[in-house]
Amino acid sequence: MDNIEYKDIHAFGRDELERLFMSVEWSSGHYPDKLVEAMKNYETVYSAWDGDRLVGMICAMDDGVMTAYVHYLLVDPDYQHHGIGRRLVEMTKEKYKDYLRILLVAYEDGIKFYESCGFSRSDHGFPMYITELWT
Repeated sequence: MDNIEYKDIHAFGRDELERLFMSVEWSSGHYPDKLVEAMKNYETVYSAWDGDRLVGMICAMDDGVMTAYVHYLLVDPDYQHHGIGRRLVEMTKEKYKDYLRILLVAYEDGIKFYESCGFSRSDHGFPMYITELWT
């Protein structure tokens, strides 16, 4: 996958976001218009492209000095295991290298990946949420 291009942009089409989010079966993909708006509001959005096909992205929020929170990291299943997710994480770690912490919530099947990228599990925190996105 040497032809992957990485971009630092915030403007995306609804169809490309819907396709990517649905490819990993994330319920956010059912709301492509909201995703278009959300991407404009993130502090950090790095995306991976194979030609004009959006194949991966990472989105983060931060407080400007201490803490960054990775909200989304997703890679199209057809493009997984080729270093795309790792490259997106590395780009994000580089941007926030002077911050005190980068946080994320990992699903169980992603824990080993995030650990291989330098993240560790918290012994005293638990992810919690309120959502209206369940379909």
